[in-house]
Amino acid sequence: MDTFPKAVLLFSGKRKSGKDFVTDRLMQRFGTKHCGIIRLSGPLKKQYALGKNLDFERLLDSTDYKEQFRSDMIRWGEEKRNQDPGFFCRVATSGDEAKKSVWIISDARRKTDVEYFKRNFPSITKTIRVVASESIRESRGFIFTKGVDDAESECGLDDINFDFEIINNGDDAVLVERLQDIKDIVDKILQGEG
Repeated sequence: MDTFPKAVLLFSGKRKSGKDFVTDRLMQRFGTKHCGIIRLSGPLKKQYALGKNLDFERLLDSTDYKEQFRSDMIRWGEEKRNQDPGFFCRVATSGDEAKKSVWIISDARRKTDVEYFKRNFPSITKTIRVVASESIRESRGFIFTKGVDDAESECGLDDINFDFEIINNGDDAVLVERLQDIKDIVDKILQGEG
């Protein structure tokens, strides 16, 4: 890749914690000219959809369509990762959004994801955990699913020490303050101070 990021923000969190909501809000602060959201699940879902003759666009949203394939998609993705742990990270960061200065990786799920970015972009990668209470997640449609919510794709980063934690329980003032903290750190990185 000829273009390298100047900052990598690696987000993770449980299902229905609001990772997409939080990363979209952060993107609004940076603007789309120099900042892009990269979804690691995008290449996985695209390859899975092609192989199974499914609607790729519908696998990207948060509807029941995606949920009915989630377990099999996780199994399939694990097989791919076992063959090549960095495969989905490399594919995800080869598109147009990767040409921007700030990468917001919206859906890190495994230690191999964190290791990939920390190894390839060590001084500019910041890890961020989005957290929401179980009752809030349930109000957003979360229902515990055995084989999904106890799998590595949901629990693989539970013991990681993150650089930032964002509580996303619906208190906008708390969220805005935390997003500004992250933006301030990234601004320092972009100015060569971080």
